[in-house]
Amino acid sequence: MSRRHPIISITGSSGAGTTSVKKTFENIFRRENVKATYIEGDAFHRYDREEMRRKMVEEQERGNKHFSHFSPDTNLFEELERTFRDYSESGTGMTRHYVHDEEEARLYDGRPGTFTEWTQLPGDSDLLFYEGLHGAVVTEKVNIAKYADLKIGVVPVINLEWIQKLHRDRASRGYSTEAVTDTILRRMPDYVNYIIPQFSETDINFQRVPTVDTSNPFIARWIPTPDESMVVIRLKNPRGIDFPYLLSMIPQSFMSRANSIVIHGAKLDLAMQLILTPMILQLMERKRRTL
Repeated sequence: MSRRHPIISITGSSGAGTTSVKKTFENIFRRENVKATYIEGDAFHRYDREEMRRKMVEEQERGNKHFSHFSPDTNLFEELERTFRDYSESGTGMTRHYVHDEEEARLYDGRPGTFTEWTQLPGDSDLLFYEGLHGAVVTEKVNIAKYADLKIGVVPVINLEWIQKLHRDRASRGYSTEAVTDTILRRMPDYVNYIIPQFSETDINFQRVPTVDTSNPFIARWIPTPDESMVVIRLKNPRGIDFPYLLSMIPQSFMSRANSIVIHGAKLDLAMQLILTPMILQLMERKRRTL
């Protein structure tokens, strides 16, 4: 953690919805005139798209049916930790971009499925913002969580997460239901060992819970909408949170535990604005006092 160079990390599994949460943060940054520099979790994968495909085939032939993007073997945890640590100490660090599609290929002058070269982050930002799979990872070798000043978990209930992933991968990547199902099964051990434990490290978890039947996510024709959902917001340390104010500002909300508030799914952006804006301003005030 760093008063002078704060870090915010957004962590969630593939299909969890971290990109939508990132957009809310971008709106807050723009409104409050906060200059953020961004890094993405995909940039710290160990293998590009073709290399990963080859490694998966090799591991499959060796009898390893659980080789996945979630593990330390396929990610540069040490490099991500170094970037967090360097930024917390100096306000800069090294990163790169993973080129996802043709649009990004034109932007970064690279081929889809490859990485750009490593570059230095700009040294004039107010904070570092990470969005990806491993923003709060703790293993025997690394502790990425300790460097982030505000850690957010995006954690839909598992059936909803699978529905979102199935629909996204079929629509945007052309995968079959069977292929996505195979991916879910292959990732399960690493999901349990490296994704789930992070949500005990996070400061706030946003967990969307559908209010419609999702008992078989593999045949669901639609993703439950925000109007068909509730969101459980768990704060690790509720000290200083004005829950009566939040309850008065967010219609249909209620407290389920002393550190948890439940809201209507359509009010998620409002709740995030109300909860996160003061936290971001507090980080900026702490930063100002060190300068």
